[in-house]
Amino acid sequence: MALGESKGLVLFARDYKEKDKLVKIFTESFGKQMFFIKGAHRKNNPLTPAIMPFTQAVYIGDFREEGLSFINSSKEVTPFLAIQQDIFLNAYATYILNLADTAIEDRIYDPSLYSFTLQALQLINEGKDPEIITNIYEIQLLHRFGISIDWMSCRVCGQTKGKFDYSSKYNGVLCEAHWHMDAYRYHGDSRAIHFIRLFSAVSYDKLNKIEVKPEIKLEIRKIIDELYDEYVGIHLKSKKFIDQMKSWENTLKEQRNGD
Repeated sequence: MALGESKGLVLFARDYKEKDKLVKIFTESFGKQMFFIKGAHRKNNPLTPAIMPFTQAVYIGDFREEGLSFINSSKEVTPFLAIQQDIFLNAYATYILNLADTAIEDRIYDPSLYSFTLQALQLINEGKDPEIITNIYEIQLLHRFGISIDWMSCRVCGQTKGKFDYSSKYNGVLCEAHWHMDAYRYHGDSRAIHFIRLFSAVSYDKLNKIEVKPEIKLEIRKIIDELYDEYVGIHLKSKKFIDQMKSWENTLKEQRNGD
C-alpha cells in the first residue's frame, strides 16, 4: 500500500451494490487502478466531480499493489466539458480511453502513455478534429501492443518520397517501384498511406491544423482497421459505436442531399 497522491484520468465507472461505485483511473504515478468509492451515490459526496467520466484530477488516497485502491480526497478537478456534453466527442474519447486501458496491464508505471492519452483528450476537448486525433493515437499506440512498423522508408530500397503501400510481408511500407514484390500488400489508397506515415511521427505538441478530405478519412480508417485486425485483434464496443455513428452521419448527409 502506498499513501500518496497522483494525477489521474477517469477511464470508466460502474455501480457497485446500491450506494457505491468502482472507478478505474489511469494514474500518472501508479498506473491504472480500480478504486472503491464508498457512498458514491450519496448527495453532496465531495468526490462526485472527481469521478465523473472524462475528468482529470489529483487523487489522494491509498494506492495498493493488489486488490482495490481507495480515494480519500481530490483536488485540481478538471472536467473535459466539451467531451462530456457532445455524444460524438464522447465516443472518440471513450475509444481512446478504452485503447489505453487495453494497451498496458494494470499498475504499470507509464507516465508517457498517461501524458499521450491526456493530450489526446485535451485536443478533442479544445475542438481539434477527433478523427485525426484518434488516428494518430491508434497508429502511435501500436508499439504498446508489441508491433514495430517502419513507416518512413521503403523496406526494399529505402526510398522516402513518392507513393507507398503497406506490406505485412515486409513489416513496413513499399515504394511504388517495389509494389510488385508483395502481391498481398494492403492495396491502400496512397494518399491515406501518406497521412498515416505523417501520423506515425507527428507530436501532439507540434500538431498544427491537419485537414483531410472525408473520402481520405474513410481510406485511413479502413487501413487502420485492417492493421488492428491483423496485429492487435481487439474488438472494442466503443469502436463499433464510432463505426455506427459514421453510418448515421452518412445517412443524414444522403438525406440532406436528397432534399
